[in-house]
Amino acid sequence: MLNQLRIDELLAAIGERTPAPASGAATALTAALAAALAELSARYAGNEGDAERANALAAELLRLGDADAAAYAAFMADRNDETRAEIVRIPEEIAGHADEVVALARRAADELTTSVAGDARAATELGSAAAGVARGLADLNRAGS
Repeated sequence: MLNQLRIDELLAAIGERTPAPASGAATALTAALAAALAELSARYAGNEGDAERANALAAELLRLGDADAAAYAAFMADRNDETRAEIVRIPEEIAGHADEVVALARRAADELTTSVAGDARAATELGSAAAGVARGLADLNRAGS
């Protein structure tokens, strides 16, 4: 879903009074944006392997954003241990991927001396924020929604 919507449609969907998509999808999207910036930074740093990994992380984060929305909808329909486990697992996975994005961006930043260093810094900041929010969501979902 996330990769099929225009940005204005996605923002409208997140802003609707529905349980999903919401903060989990927004967090995954933020981390995916960070991954795209990390990819750009890695390319300028001459590290094609990191650029490819960042690209793969961006795609996986979009998938996780969709998975989060589906998992939360399933939880709202049937609150049980299995559906709760998914609304904890998915944000934790988003956080782990966001941490990896931050590491890629930092590695690229060490190699950059151009204006692209700002993109690496943005990737680091966005990825760090996404990781923190995702962990907070997992904690909230673990405690009870």
